[in-house]
Amino acid sequence: MDRIEKSQETYKQLFGDGVPAAYATDPDFQDILSRFIFGEVFHQGDLDHKRRELITLVVLATNQTLPQLKAHVHAALNVGLSPVEIKEAIYQCAPYLGFPKTLNALTEVNEVFKARDIALPLESQKQVEEENRFDKGLAVQVEIFGDIIAKMRESASSNQKHIQDYLSAFCFGDFYTRGGLDLKTRELLTLCIVSSLGGCESQVKAHVRGNLNVGNDKDMMITAITHCLPYMGFPRTLNALACVNEIIPENEELQKTEQ
Repeated sequence: MDRIEKSQETYKQLFGDGVPAAYATDPDFQDILSRFIFGEVFHQGDLDHKRRELITLVVLATNQTLPQLKAHVHAALNVGLSPVEIKEAIYQCAPYLGFPKTLNALTEVNEVFKARDIALPLESQKQVEEENRFDKGLAVQVEIFGDIIAKMRESASSNQKHIQDYLSAFCFGDFYTRGGLDLKTRELLTLCIVSSLGGCESQVKAHVRGNLNVGNDKDMMITAITHCLPYMGFPRTLNALACVNEIIPENEELQKTEQ
């Protein structure tokens, strides 16, 4: 199939038989959009539609492009993602976007769920309690990032140690430990979130290392970041890819392939 046929087939899988509203006012623009996103980007690399839609959801939440987010919640359900997986992807955004933007995204998700007769609230995916959220979060943090976490905690000044505690207990304890999504998926989504924010290159680099540590290789990260391109643009995509290449130089990948 050529990219026009691919775009038509992929769009139908995601959204059904409807026609995008933009064809009534901006048909040329809609053709460019559909053929690029659904005819090219959706077919680059090795990611299934479910994981692609999870990435799309978190990038749209990051950008607060809420009408498109709502459309892609429908698409996510249409390709077989469970309501829990969708909710957990949005919850994963909270430590990076803050609560207000995450709540905005959840409002859109909940409206779609109600329209599709999905009962709320969903079954809890909580895996920690008050007395162990810090310890469990720190354990996940070390699993992802290794010994550098101890160094970060030791080097934190006394008036900023609470930030390191929040990272362990809140970001990793309250969210990374939850059910519904595995650790590899959560870390890949986080890479896409921080790549979409812009100006977060140090965090992007940290999460490139984290993705490697949990088993997401360079090709997977490149594919995920490429999938973000239509939603966050070339500048942030190129910045994120530069971070990937800095942490994992191309010559290292070539050496691995030759071995």
